[in-house]
Amino acid sequence: MQRPKCLSRRTVLAQGLRAWPAVWALPLLSPQRAHAGKQVEEPLIDSVRSALSSAIHQSAPPIPAFAQDGARQQYEGWLDSMAQRLRARKVDALEHKEFLPTVWYESKRAGLDVALVLGLIQVESNFRKFAISSAGARGYMQVMPFWTRLIGDGDPATLFHLQTNLRFGCVILRHYLDTENGDLFLALGRYNGSRGQRAYPDAVLAARRTWEL
Repeated sequence: MQRPKCLSRRTVLAQGLRAWPAVWALPLLSPQRAHAGKQVEEPLIDSVRSALSSAIHQSAPPIPAFAQDGARQQYEGWLDSMAQRLRARKVDALEHKEFLPTVWYESKRAGLDVALVLGLIQVESNFRKFAISSAGARGYMQVMPFWTRLIGDGDPATLFHLQTNLRFGCVILRHYLDTENGDLFLALGRYNGSRGQRAYPDAVLAARRTWEL
């Protein structure tokens, strides 16, 4: 699938993350539990920290832009197909109308396969926006709060915002892929805090098949 036009730009004006209304923090009163692993907080050299922080803070709306009508038609076909699959999983229709364009945009922005990201979300949170694991990981992609301190604004409550959670999750997975020289098995293990073990990568790769078009 063709990337949106914005992905070819190497220089994007860095802007701060939006100030999210406090209402998004309210579901913390009755969080939905998840059974994710625990990403390990590892020291980051300054250049990596700066690059990740820049990637998180580059602000752009999740509106795909296409150079050709054929690419747009493929995207619209993908939206229809994925919406049907989410409905079968009882995911709220209003939620997935915003969710699908955003997960597509953030996946492509990070250079990731969208089906892979959807498979990871299925395994991590089963598409629950306010899921919290026993280790404290949050949201769709079960991002550990320490990442907001390392490369964000320090407020873990923002991880319950749709685009913020997907932005962090995709940037982190891209970082792990780069760290592991493109080895998806090891990168997924790092994401789950179980590097070198088969259970989690196998689960994500199996789930990815559900979301392939």
